[in-house]
This record gives sequence, C-alpha cells and structure tokens, in this order.
Amino acid sequence: MDVTNDNLQELKYRLEDATIKCSERCLYQSSKWAAEMLDSLSPIDHEETDPESPMEITDPIPPPINPYLRPQDPTEAALEIQETHKYLLAKSYFDTREYDRCAAVFLPPNTPPVPLSLTSPNSKPKQSRHSLKGKDKASPFLGSKGPVARNPYPRLTDGGMAVNRELPDLARGLEGWLMERSSKGLDDKGQGWLEYLYAVILLKGRNEELAKKWLLRSVHQNPFHWGAWQELNDLLASTEDLKQIVDQLPQNIMTLIFHVYCSQELYQATEDTYQALSELESIFPTSAFLKTQRALLYYHSKDFEEASAIFTDILATSPHRLDSLDHYSNILYVMNERPRLAFVAQIATATDKFRPETCCVVGNYYSLKSEHEKAVMYFRRALTLDRNFLSAWTLMGHEYIEMKNTHTAIESYRRAVDVNRKDYRAWYGLGQAYEVLDMSFYALFYYQRAAALRPYDPKMWQAVGSCYAKMGRVEQSIQALKRALVAGSYYADDTAPSASPGASARKVLDPETLHQIATLYERLGDEEEASAYMELTLQQETGGAPVQDENSEEDEYSSASENAAQSDGEHSGDDDADNMPRSRRRQKPRTSSFAMQNDDSNAGETWHQPTATTSKARLWLAQYALRHEDLERADQLASELCQDGMEVEEAKAIMRDVRARREEAG
Repeated sequence: MDVTNDNLQELKYRLEDATIKCSERCLYQSSKWAAEMLDSLSPIDHEETDPESPMEITDPIPPPINPYLRPQDPTEAALEIQETHKYLLAKSYFDTREYDRCAAVFLPPNTPPVPLSLTSPNSKPKQSRHSLKGKDKASPFLGSKGPVARNPYPRLTDGGMAVNRELPDLARGLEGWLMERSSKGLDDKGQGWLEYLYAVILLKGRNEELAKKWLLRSVHQNPFHWGAWQELNDLLASTEDLKQIVDQLPQNIMTLIFHVYCSQELYQATEDTYQALSELESIFPTSAFLKTQRALLYYHSKDFEEASAIFTDILATSPHRLDSLDHYSNILYVMNERPRLAFVAQIATATDKFRPETCCVVGNYYSLKSEHEKAVMYFRRALTLDRNFLSAWTLMGHEYIEMKNTHTAIESYRRAVDVNRKDYRAWYGLGQAYEVLDMSFYALFYYQRAAALRPYDPKMWQAVGSCYAKMGRVEQSIQALKRALVAGSYYADDTAPSASPGASARKVLDPETLHQIATLYERLGDEEEASAYMELTLQQETGGAPVQDENSEEDEYSSASENAAQSDGEHSGDDDADNMPRSRRRQKPRTSSFAMQNDDSNAGETWHQPTATTSKARLWLAQYALRHEDLERADQLASELCQDGMEVEEAKAIMRDVRARREEAG
C-alpha cells in the first residue's frame, strides 16, 4: 500500500476530528480508539518529532476569531499543535477513567508504575494509591489466613431482561426526523451520529436487518467513528454475511481495518488477513490494537507461543493497558503458565481492580489453581461491572462444568451466545453440557454450530462424530470423523499443502481418530475398510503415510478438506458424499511399522513410540490376520505387542494359537 505524506496528513486530521467529536458526544471508547490510532500513526517526514529541538515558526499564527481571546505566543502555539495527539490521547484515557494510563502519556517512560522485578531483597513494590488499610492491603486473589469473605454478588438479579421504556419514543422521533430528511433528498448530508443512534435503538428491539442498513449509512457519512463499525461487526454471524456487505462499504482505510477485525472475530486466519494486517501495521507501526488483532489470530490458530509473545510486548510497552488482557490470561491458562498469569493478575489489580478484564484475569488465575468457587465469584464480579462482557459468561460456564453444575453452566453459555453468536467456545460448551445430560440430539445441534464457526478445528468435528455414534448414526459419524482427520492433519517435513510434495513427504494423521473410524466401520460389518484404517493408525508410528504423486492420498484428503470447509456445519450429517471414497484401497504393507525401526531402507524415518491406540490397532490387525489364516502376519504383530509391553496376554494367546495351527498343518 503506497501512502504519501498528504495521505498521512489527511488521515491525521480525520482521526483528530473523530477523537474530538466522539468525546464531545460522550462516545468515550470510540474516542479512545481514534486517539490511540492517531498516536500510533507513522510520523510525517516534514514533521519535527523532538519537542526539545529548536523550531522555526514559518507560518504566522492566525488571530483568534473570538475578540475576547488573547493571541497565543507563537512558540507555545507550535508546541500545542505538536502535542495535540498526546493531549487527545491523555484526555481519552481520563474520560474512560483510566487515570494511570492518562498520567503515563506524559510521564517519563523509564518509571514503571509496577516493578517488573525486585532488584534487591529489601526493595518493596510501590503501594497503589487505591489500596486500603489493614487486611485489605493483601492482593484480592492471593488469599489470606483469615476467614474467606462472603461473596458480595450471590446471584445475578436482572436476568438480562431490564428494558428501557423510553426507547419506543426515541425510535419514533428519530424515524420521523430521518424520514423527513430523506424526503428532502438530504440522505448524504448527515454526519452519521443520528443514524448510528437509530441503529442502536433498533438493535435493542431485535430489528437487526434494518439496523444494519442504518449502520451502513452511518459509516458512509462518518467512517472514522469506530463504534458504528463495532456494532456492524456484531451483526455479521459468518463469512457469508461479511461478503454480502463488502460492496456496500466505503472505500477507505477504515474498511480495511474493519475487514481485518471481522476476519479475526470470525476466526479467518488466512493469508489475505495477514497481508492486510501487515499493510495496516506499516501505517500504524506502534498500534496496540493491530498488535492485539495479530495476537488473537495466532491464538485462534493455536499458536500460543507467538500470541503470548505479542501480548507480553504490549504489556511491557503499556503496563496499564487492560484492553483484551482477558484474552492474554486465556492464553496463559492454556499454556499452564501459572507464575506469569499471577504476575499479569498483579499488574491488572494494581491498575484497576474494578475492570471486568481484571476480574477475568483473576478468575482465570483461580481456575488454574482449581479453586473454582473463587473463580466464579470473580467472573460474577466482572458481569456486575459489565453485563455484556462475553469472556466472563463463557468462562463462568466452563467453571460450572468443572463444578458439575450443568444446568447453571447451560444458562451461562446461553447468555454468552446471546451476547455474541460467533463465540464457538460457548456453542461447544453447550454441546458438552447437553452431552453430560445424555441429550445427544441437543448436543449435536450445538456441536454443529461450533463446527460451522470453526470448520478447520478437528476438536469440533470429533465432538460431532461422537454424538452421531451415540445416536446410532454410524455413517454420519464416520463422515464427521473424516473431516476431523482432514482438519488435524499436517506434513511431517513441513511441506506446504499447496506445494507438490516429493516421495519423502509424509502426512501425519491423528491415530485416535483413525482408530475411531476403524471401529465404526467394524460396527457396519465392513472389515476390509476397518482393516485399512487400522493399518493407517499403525503407520502413524513412523510419521504418517507417504505422499507420492498427484493421485495419492494427499489429494483425496485435500479435496475432503475443501468439501468440509464449504459445508455448513448445521447440515453436515445430511451429506451422503463420502469424503474418503471406499473405492480407494490402501496399500497394506506386509512388514509392520514396528519392525521397520531397524530396517536400513527406512533410516531416514521418524520413529515414534507405540501408544495405547496403536497397540490396540496392532492387536486388532493380528486378530484379523489370524481370522484370515495369515499366520505369519499374525505372529509378527503379536510378537511386536509383546515388545510393546501392551496387550501382552492377548498377544501371547494369539502366538499360541498360531503355533497350534502350524503344528496342525504339519
């Protein structure tokens, strides 16, 4: 993306204008977003960036319009212009009551408000000015020796049903005003504020299609109002919804930012998304918002190390920034990084313990310690501060699942999907809860919703396949598990799927899923297909099955992946097309993978230790060979089982049977 100085200057003016006008209308979060993007904008070449350097005042300062205002000193006026973006950023933090961040805008950066490390045994951390005396000095999540305080939020009372009775009158008034302007042909002359307000009121009344229309009009008239873009994003439940409105969006940089944000919210970590994000980062090189989007894309792709590194960098440069810190705590929770999570919780609590993000971080810390009651208390506290805070609803549902309180977990997950229908974790949690209640039909519905949002997540399709199997719908279960197989496959030599792999390329598949598919084929009475999948399960001990040419297994799995991606998860079980055709017959090597570890012809292969799953497959294949009078194969597999140390008694029985049959045969 080619950006000239004139473009940067215009972008700077637009962001300044958006910051001021959003603040004037008490849209403080949108004002803060615009101010942060303004502060992260690339410096313009002709601008002087060092405030201590001498400045030359080339253009005279125009006299004030108001005759009662005294003319400004030229030097002070130039300084004021130079630091406008910093002032706007600090004021936006003040308006959102982030006072530590407000002070940090102009404070020296080498004075961290929270010590990152203790330099000496006698040094003590700085006392927060919000701390109280006595017992309250202790951190609220580190526990105390005294009695546990009573939960001040025992239950959520409003149930999300509080109604603003003034909305109908406001809607009628705004509708009349906007319709009158439309009749006069002034649709494009508005500033977008009233259109945005009307859309928000329509959303309160669940009139989403009409609200989408007015939000589109608002972003055309006022494209730098981030709040309107966020509301529009909440109305897009899938990538298809996004594609439908792409042509209706204005053609400017805000549309590119919106597209990246929507793609991240829809878990679309594609090359196009990363490329667009890189272009934006070249314009806003220090934007914490864009860094957060990149970290969340890594998080959705399960690249937790990269996501954690980005969040760590953000925390180091902006230790008072609590935005999206709940996502960082989720990453640390998954990585089982308890000390780092405790440190992040300390920083968040010292900054503002009455932010929902802080409560979620502390709740995750307690959850990692298996103190689920305390975790629930903090998630409830987050919801007391913000009823629509999505992370708290979902995480509280997880805690109730851990506490075996299934019905309350269902209510929490339902509230989560009411807030955001794109939260696959809540849909998956609902499926888990109903599966615990042995209500497979309901569990299947929610698992399918989760799989539709995350079509390349093998965990989603495995859950769908498990439900189908419990319902006795074996063929649909096999199809779902094959999609899980495709989604979870990877290349052992890091060969990209789009490239043409050589003969040494090996596609590694999940042996658990392969074994499940094999047992399902056995339930159908198809022993030949079951045997083929058992062989594939066994092959994973040596790094997977070889991919040799264009017509090999790789292409069949890839085509299956495309079918899975294009399929709607809600109807996945109704598709009769088999992603892995039965007409294909896999090669069954006469020498097992266990025996190949000492074979010189396979010296370059990666050897993996046998697992319980591969040993079960080996035992099944030994019994299958015995049934088909393949005594040599059965004896070989049984001897390998004895070396595994698994299924030893069954293996010895097979070897005795083989010996007896050989003796009978002379």
